Amino acid sequence: MADNPDYIPVAGRTVSEKQARELNPLVLAYIGDSVQMLYARTRAALESGRKAGELHKMVSQEVKAHSQAVAAEKILPLLTPEEEGVFRRAKNSHTNNIAKNATSVDYRKASGYEALIGYLYISGQTERLKELTEIAAQAVSDDRKTDR
Repeated sequence: MADNPDYIPVAGRTVSEKQARELNPLVLAYIGDSVQMLYARTRAALESGRKAGELHKMVSQEVKAHSQAVAAEKILPLLTPEEEGVFRRAKNSHTNNIAKNATSVDYRKASGYEALIGYLYISGQTERLKELTEIAAQAVSDDRKTDR
């Protein structure tokens, strides 16, 4: 597995899809935030050859709320009803957090996206996780190119 650049590590323990759906959506978002960060950092490190400080700046742009909202918009039409339910529950969850550098709409979409990533990860759906994160990363990259 170490020689496979597409490998996404899986938690030592996974839960059933039903158990994952029953978790608090903001807990799924908490997990998903870390998973997305690891995915983005690993991909950037393997593809760019840049130094750590440059990687941090690059990855920070990819995992900010606006970028996650862009990613969410791209993958929403591709979601199964179960995945859409996870996304929607997190997006509509009330949180005490205030978006620092994002609109409330982007922040809510980002929470839904993170929860979906957390759901796929914790339930061991690594192929689906890989598929959606690759589509999302491309959408964010395309969005950043149009902003320049």
